[in-house]
Formats: sequence, C-alpha cells, structure tokens
Amino acid sequence: MNRIGFVSMINGPVIHASGMKDFAMREMVHVGDMNLLGEIIRMDGDEATIQVYEETRGMKVGEKITGSGEALSVSLGPGLIGGFFDGIGRPLSSLLDKEGIYISPGAETPMIPPDKMWDVTPEAKAGDMISSGALLGTVQETGLLLHRIICPPDIEGEITWITPQGKVSSGGIVAKVKNALGREIDVPLTQRWPVRTPRPYRQRLRPSEPLVTGQRVIDGLFPIAKGGAAAIPGGFGTGKTVTQHQLAKWSEAKVVVYIGCGERGNEMTDVLEQFPVLEDPRSGRPLMERTILIANTSNMPVAAREASIYTGITIAEYFRDMGYDVALMADSTSRWAEALREISGRLEEIPAEEGFPAYLPSRLAEFYERAGRVVTQCGENGSVYIIGAVSPPGGDFTEPVTRHTKRFIRCFWGLDKNLANARHFPAISWLESYSEYASEVEAWFQGNVDPRWGELREKVRAILLEDEKIQQVIRLVGEDVLPDDQRLVNYAAFLVKNGYLQQAAFGSDSYSPPEKGFAILDMIMRFYDRGLELVRKGVPISLIKGSDAVEDITHLREFSADDKSSFERALKKLDNHLNRVGAERTREEGSVK
Repeated sequence: MNRIGFVSMINGPVIHASGMKDFAMREMVHVGDMNLLGEIIRMDGDEATIQVYEETRGMKVGEKITGSGEALSVSLGPGLIGGFFDGIGRPLSSLLDKEGIYISPGAETPMIPPDKMWDVTPEAKAGDMISSGALLGTVQETGLLLHRIICPPDIEGEITWITPQGKVSSGGIVAKVKNALGREIDVPLTQRWPVRTPRPYRQRLRPSEPLVTGQRVIDGLFPIAKGGAAAIPGGFGTGKTVTQHQLAKWSEAKVVVYIGCGERGNEMTDVLEQFPVLEDPRSGRPLMERTILIANTSNMPVAAREASIYTGITIAEYFRDMGYDVALMADSTSRWAEALREISGRLEEIPAEEGFPAYLPSRLAEFYERAGRVVTQCGENGSVYIIGAVSPPGGDFTEPVTRHTKRFIRCFWGLDKNLANARHFPAISWLESYSEYASEVEAWFQGNVDPRWGELREKVRAILLEDEKIQQVIRLVGEDVLPDDQRLVNYAAFLVKNGYLQQAAFGSDSYSPPEKGFAILDMIMRFYDRGLELVRKGVPISLIKGSDAVEDITHLREFSADDKSSFERALKKLDNHLNRVGAERTREEGSVK
C-alpha cells in the first residue's frame, strides 16, 4: 500500500503531519525532500507528531512523508565490536568515508556492511529442533570476542539447512528453519531489533557476584554486582567521565558499550584516541576488540540524543543473550533528560519540576530496569550492568534527574567537589556514597579475596565516619587538643584516604586488583589496631606514627600486585617499628617500678 503523509507544521526537531491514518505509532518514517529519518511519537486520527533525528533547517510545509514499516531498530550481528556509531546506529566511520567531516541531511549507510564476509563455524546440524536463543554457529569477530550466532526470539522449529564451515556475508543466511505451520524461514546472520523493546530472557537472577573494576574505592567500599545499576553524579570537573573511562577500561566485562550522550565532542575524541592504544589488562590485546562506542555529542541533533541510550542498551542486551557480561556506560543521563525536556517543550506538554516532563521518572525506570543478570533463552548466564553519569547543575544532588535516578539504582557513587579541588581522585565521597549490593557480594569477596573482607570494610567505614566528626573539632580548635586515641583515628583515616582511596587514572596504579587493595587496607588496619593498644598503654601518638615504616603505607599503591616481596618487607618493617615502640614502653614502665 502506498502510504504518504504531508508536513503540516515544523517546530525544530518536532514535525506535525497530516494524512497519517495508515501509519503506526513508533514507526520510522522518512520526512521531506531531504529524506530525513524520524519517528512517530503521537497519533491523533489523521494527524501525527514526528520527532526527527536530523537537522530540519530548510524543510517546508507540504513536503511528503513516507513510512518504513518498522520501528526504530538496530542491526545486530558480527561487525559491531570496535565500531563507532551515532545515536540512531549509523556508523560514523562509514559516513566519514562517504560524506566527509560534515554529514549531509538524510545520509544513510548500513549499520553493518552487508557485503562483509565472516568465517562461520556451524554449531548445529540439519534436523535439529531449535527454539529462540539456540546456538547456530560462531564467528571469531576479534581476538577478544567469539561472536555466538543465536536464533532470533521469534523463530523456532526444525533446521532444514545450515551453512557449512566457511565464509558468509553479513547480509547472508546461516540457516533455514521449518516452523510448526510448515513454513520455511530464513535465519539471517544479521538481525534487526526495535531499540525500545527489551530483548526477552528466561529468568532474572539475584545479583551475587561483584563486578571487579580495579578501582579500590569501588571494589572495597561501594561494590557493584554483575547485572547491577549505578549512578555517578557530580558537578563540572569532579571526574565523572574519567571515572567511567576507568570502568570501561578495567572492569571485568566481556563487552563494553560506551554511550557519549550529549557530552562535548573533545571528550569522545579522547575516548577514540585512547581506546585503540589501550591494552586489555587480562589479555594484552587492544581494548577496542571488546568495545562499542556510541556518540551523540552536544552539537548533534537533540532527538537522536534521546534515542542513543536505547540504541546502546539494545546492543548490550544482544551480547548478554550470548551469555556474556556487558558493561554499559551512559555519559550523561542529564544531557539525555535535557533532550527529553526540549522535545517535551516543543510538544507543548505541561512541564513538571524544573521544566522536565512529568514522565521523566518512568523513562529513567525504563532504562535502568533493563540492567540485570539473567538466564538467557539459550540457558547461559549473562548480565548487563548500567553505570550512568549524572551532571547536576552546580553539583546539587537534590535536582530532579539525580533524585529520580536514586530511586532506580542500588549503587550511588557521589562525587565531591572538595575532593576534586584537593586533587583527590577518584573523588567518590565516602560519606554520601552507598552500595546496596555489598551484603549480596560479600560471600564472593570472602571466598575469593579474604574471609575478613566484610569485617574490614565495616571497620574502615566506621573510622572514616568517626574522622568526619573529629575533623569538625579540628576545624574549630585544632588538632593539638585532641586525645591521642582520636588523633590515631584521624591519622588512620589519613592513611586510608591517601594510601587506599586515592588512585591515579594513569600509570601502574590505574588498575588495582581486589587482592592488592585488601593487602593495603589490611596493613592500615593492622597499624590502627596495634596503635590503639599502644595508645591505651600510654605511648604518645607521635612515637607511634613517627617512622618511615608508617609513611611507607601511603606508597604501597605504587607497587605491582604481583610484587608480594615489597608488601612483605613493608609489613615486616611496620611490625618491627611497632614492636620496638611497645618494647621501649614496657622498659620504661619497668624502670619506673
């Protein structure tokens, strides 16, 4: 059927159209003479409202609108890893080759080149009965990723033909399946999936295993579980983007999907320059061999920014369905919410607090609830964990985006402007941050790192909280009036902050395995416990902390995790110092008697 509508009004990226009764809600359409890509977001009889994902400058009333017959969808198959896409899934590298540095209105190029060849190894045979999620074959897409070709969710039946070992194009067929009605269906190597529809799974699992990030403040104090959701809010310059870059580089994820959503172009340039030369810490291969980048920077069309996080999460779910752990970084959800606010204003909707639409919380919930650890349809365990940066104006954590985000996440890494100004990075506040996953992953840390992990974590948090109270006294009257036991707490907190929590984003300390972090923390707590015993015996705090052995604790982070001899020497040196101080005190008591 020939379906044609007409532009009746233009309001920036929002287009009103007539003659649209035969179109569908959420259908993708091509708008105007420039063939711009748009999505129907409201239907009212013969009238429709369309959000356009490209610049509408130059469009005129009366231009034609044609339908595509599908919702906003992305191509899923080999060829995504290492790719760089815009918010609606167009490969920017291909557009650069085709269009140059400026993209022409209506420019189109396949998300995955249909003629690219892949070496497919079949994992099923003709006559097998398969259902959704079944493994049909594999492709060694990169040195770090074995791409598993799985049966699409809407196909099941008997395999009548499957491709032999050899080359298959991205646009080719890997199998033919006869369904219950006797109809033979082609199974393509590259699937299409609507981005606003979550991909199905068999069962959702409780989070029980931590995502090891290599960042001590996270792994040690505020851990996130595989399949969890976390937020990193912070004002300008507090290190949101760098922290997410660290997590993307070092987190224990098989695939990383990084979404630059409304951020500055130079930040995405940094990512593009860094990731190809970075090495994966576990294999030594380039990090881009397991990374997908999606960019919709602040100078790109605002409607495409709104779609970018759905594009990213759909790609993440696709790799989750293969049984992989996938990390999704969204930087930042505040810019995404601002896009919602702009489109809502052009739709003339009644604004809620600070001009955001009333449906902001539900949209945030839609996004974060797609995180999770699940049993996939093929029976494997896979997970998607979401780490969203939030950019509250002025660092105000009570603004709507931050406040509503806290309702849907269980891990909150609040960035402190004062820590950032003091050059303490990562600037994650140990007072405002929290993790509800800590109790659920404690058993894993106790079994794989140290049985005392939970006990030590609570002890360190108690010292940091007590130190905050002591700091208030110090700011009023100075440190000299404090009793020695409080001065010991203050010094132990200093060692925790500077020897454990502080971690450089570059250099040998950029990645710190949990075992190394625990060793540092254990030594600090060893000093605190022994020091408390000595203070109670009357030893002055100046003698307890007045040694190179104590100061060396703050330098342990510079040692490699494999350099156990350095840790052993530092521990022995610390024990000798504390034993010597204790022995001198004992001799003094004996001489007095």
